[in-house]
Amino acid sequence: MQWPRVIGNYAMALAFGFGVSIIGACLCSPVEAVDWPQFRGANRDGKSTETGLLKKWPKDGPTELWSVEGLGIGFSSAAIADGYVYTTGMVGQDKQGIVFAYDLDGNPKWKESYGPEWKGSHKGARTTPTIDGDRLYVFSGYGNLVCFDAKTGKKKWEIDTLQKFDGKNIQWGVSESVLIFDNKVICTPGGKDATVVALDKMNGQTVWTSKGLSETSAYCCPVVITRGGKRLIATMVQESIVLIEPETGKLISRMPHVGKHFISAVSPIYKDGLIYGTTGYGVGGQAYELSGDTTTGTVKWADKNLDCHHGGLILLGGDVHGSNHTGQGSNKGSWICLELATGKVKYSDKLIGKGSVIFADGMLYCYGENGKVGFVKGRVK
Repeated sequence: MQWPRVIGNYAMALAFGFGVSIIGACLCSPVEAVDWPQFRGANRDGKSTETGLLKKWPKDGPTELWSVEGLGIGFSSAAIADGYVYTTGMVGQDKQGIVFAYDLDGNPKWKESYGPEWKGSHKGARTTPTIDGDRLYVFSGYGNLVCFDAKTGKKKWEIDTLQKFDGKNIQWGVSESVLIFDNKVICTPGGKDATVVALDKMNGQTVWTSKGLSETSAYCCPVVITRGGKRLIATMVQESIVLIEPETGKLISRMPHVGKHFISAVSPIYKDGLIYGTTGYGVGGQAYELSGDTTTGTVKWADKNLDCHHGGLILLGGDVHGSNHTGQGSNKGSWICLELATGKVKYSDKLIGKGSVIFADGMLYCYGENGKVGFVKGRVK
């Protein structure tokens, strides 16, 4: 895939601390909406299967359909499932974390507290709701995991995971959106023999803890990869990229990776026996080639051009796309296309500066920290 040009550039206010805006990105012909039920979409890979979207934006950007304000302070994105839009924010003098639910026309449906939110440096909510059937899950900056009824907001159960698993919080607070795997909720409290834990999604009871792994969280959201027909949980923790057996919590593989300030906030990328993790502040990333049984990984290549901070990566074909933090030389703050098999930089451009990215209908939607959105045409080879 290549990044030939920015098709549109549109300044807009989003949810972070002020409100949420929904804009129309579809063609005039009707299209079927696709749910986005958790952080970075249905498969946590930043990709939507929705089609029929605009290939070129109007000069002044897409039409705003509706917006709401008063969502408080935070870094949450939106989750969309079964006709509802959900997000979180920190509200009021008592700094409560609140889940907000709206219908697809922007009408409020419910809002409920999930406990105190992060009051330290870069204060605010730092979890995107995860929707699974009729239930919603959020994870506060203090490690409080709460399950709600997704339609009514009624609280089903809650667990203080730092207390329960003797977890250690991190400098900027736990920043994670939990993963649902079969009947389990997967999260990272960072406790002794309990870096990663699984709880029964119906009642919060402990299913397993990661015996032999006692590193703290690193602001990363776990994902599921498939290797040789076997599914594994992949995530980045304080000093490692780890692979964990989801049924038992057994540590399958641990590969060294230490981010500056122990920040490794970007979920790893996997394809064809290669797992890749990258970190900001000039640390960059490594691609590990996994053994046939996935128990060991050998560094195949390393790169400092794509040192993605926390904006996420997109894998298209054999290429990884994202923005860097510091990069190398003139690449600082650029958007990079990196060949996964070799680490070769295939394309680099400033575009709209450092930011986050998702993909839908052949287009990359790049949201810069300067408040602008780049609409970038892509090709998968």
